[in-house]
Amino acid sequence: MMRKTIWSAAILLLAVLGSHADSDRPADKANEKVHVFVGEIADSQCSMNVHSLTRSHEEMLKRKSMGGTSRNCTLYCIQYLGGELVLSSKENVFRLDNQERVHDYAGQKVKITGTLEPKTKTIRVEKIDALVE
Repeated sequence: MMRKTIWSAAILLLAVLGSHADSDRPADKANEKVHVFVGEIADSQCSMNVHSLTRSHEEMLKRKSMGGTSRNCTLYCIQYLGGELVLSSKENVFRLDNQERVHDYAGQKVKITGTLEPKTKTIRVEKIDALVE
């Protein structure tokens, strides 16, 4: 009888530990859906209305205070105003997980293939291509 109780307790303990371990495990990358996102690689300052009322570089370019192009404005805001590179697409702004990978596309229209973390609106960039305008 005592042996059955010990075995039952051991099995129950293993079942509890096993279910707890599964809940701590990160989501399987194979289960994440890959999406294509299209927009402009911009800075978070302009795209999130920190210093822009139109969620664009429009005001900064008119004043010529941040450079004469979208690229110059984006790079200025990143370097001097604490912004980060984002994908700005109509009403959506997505954070990008790999700033170095997208840096060369600053101010350009792009197509990004990747997975989205919905809670933080962050795209895990798998591939990026410039769009020809």
